[in-house]
Amino acid sequence: MKKKIFFAILTCVGLASCDIDRLPYGSMDSDRIEDDPNAYIESLLNGTYAQLKLWADPMHRCGEYAGDNMMIRGASTDAFYEFISFSRTPNNGRLNQFWNYGYKAIAQASNIINMFEEGQSAEFDNKLGECYYIRGMMYFYLVRAYGRPFYQNPNSNLGVPIVNGTPEDVVNLELPDRATVQQTYEQIIADLSKAEEMLTLDNGHIYASKGAAQALLSRVYLYMSGTYTSPNTQYAQLAVEYADKVINSGDYALLPREQFMRYNTYTPENNAETIFAVKRVASEFSGTDHFYGVGGMYANIGGMGWGEMYASAKYIDLLNETGRNDWRPEKYSIIDARAAFIEPTYARNATTGAYTEVFRFIKQDPANGFNYVQAPITRNGNVITCRDGDQTYTLSVVDAAQEVYSINYSDNKTYTGVLDNFITLNRVYPQFYITKASREGEDSHLHSPVISRLGEIYLNRAEAHAKLGNYAAALTDLNVIRTRSIVNGGYTNLDASNASLRIDKERQLELAYQAERSYDVFRNGGSLRRAYPGPQVQTESILATDYRVIYYIPQDAINSYPGTLTQNPTQ
Repeated sequence: MKKKIFFAILTCVGLASCDIDRLPYGSMDSDRIEDDPNAYIESLLNGTYAQLKLWADPMHRCGEYAGDNMMIRGASTDAFYEFISFSRTPNNGRLNQFWNYGYKAIAQASNIINMFEEGQSAEFDNKLGECYYIRGMMYFYLVRAYGRPFYQNPNSNLGVPIVNGTPEDVVNLELPDRATVQQTYEQIIADLSKAEEMLTLDNGHIYASKGAAQALLSRVYLYMSGTYTSPNTQYAQLAVEYADKVINSGDYALLPREQFMRYNTYTPENNAETIFAVKRVASEFSGTDHFYGVGGMYANIGGMGWGEMYASAKYIDLLNETGRNDWRPEKYSIIDARAAFIEPTYARNATTGAYTEVFRFIKQDPANGFNYVQAPITRNGNVITCRDGDQTYTLSVVDAAQEVYSINYSDNKTYTGVLDNFITLNRVYPQFYITKASREGEDSHLHSPVISRLGEIYLNRAEAHAKLGNYAAALTDLNVIRTRSIVNGGYTNLDASNASLRIDKERQLELAYQAERSYDVFRNGGSLRRAYPGPQVQTESILATDYRVIYYIPQDAINSYPGTLTQNPTQ
């Protein structure tokens, strides 16, 4: 039997089973490859990119759902509910997919790297550089999910196994246990630095490029830069330097405000701000509904999608912090451009087509926690009353121009809310649909997940500058992003007393629904509290030291691993 080059490490080393006499998708006979490498590297590399399409879905869910930008209408039997509830288990099918597809991409990229010699041509080396980028990216996304935040003892905490390619002997195989977090980051930096060196051609935003490698290195070093109170200035400086390379290259441009509000509708190839995105096309989904794509959980568009997850009240409050965003069709006014990705489902009267005007606020009670109230209102001159149950309340003006009012409720508490149209409910929750992961090319829930974009790089540099004590430079970068979204909304000062709050808030607003939020909180030593309507535990603060901030290694991976694969602590 000829030696075969297999491009799925999970398949060939026991993380999943296969018949080694076969040539699976993404693998070719080594003799054929060696005879004419240029003829085959393209198809092999395409197979590596194909793994990213499968990986991107579970990557998004375990990254975004563990944060505080979204809520779900109720408990779910789907494995992703563990990400929301923090009820971690090792037998989670979606985590297993995230692990498997990530390591398949690592294996395929590694085998290409190991198979071909460098120096054949600029085009050939560029393809090898793409493999280094993909491998480094996969290790980074895996270690931040399965390994503890870098500032917490990286030399002793475990990261992920480093297995760079299919070993020669797949029969008598003994793979290494997990490397430390420090060693995993060293591998990431080595791969991305090699990618930066080899990537001399730019084939567009859906392929790895020098800019993509530099952008991800700016984030990697930011993750290594410690916390605001105990920064690692060496890594913060490197985060600045790599952000400088991307920003100063001139290869990317921030979209103007009006275009940015339609960011999700542009294909990544035609978006000047996108640095690298995982390209998806409609034909990759079953049928045309995209129910099982990421966006299908956040919205129902034209009858397509589950529409079971909504923008959290916490995120909406952040959007409204500098002025009310009014989504009513007859009064549409967006203060913060990021609010354009939220679409409440206003109900019309079936006969008249009219909206029902309500006073919406969030109440809190000891038994049921936080929940929305939408109380129909009556206007009598300047006096506005609302009715909830058997009670009628007179509202007090807070800001008449923005139609913000307060209510002295029957529980003897005063709540603030807004006059709005009635939003349809799913169970008991108003549907604040999220469209940031939908409508690419205006095609329902089609979405190409963004890995890096220029907006993030400015925020990376702002945070790194702040950790270096360069608050003037940090303020400049922060305001580049803030004033793009909020006209005349720039901060006038930034210092040690407010930098962490303002920069983290801007990252939350800007990078919402891009699978960044929970990692941003915990890598800086913060805590996550989700005191807003929804079935999540509303009273709990999840500390960065909590064992649940990272995921268990999938039990299926441990069971089939040829060697020791140490599980994460259970408490």
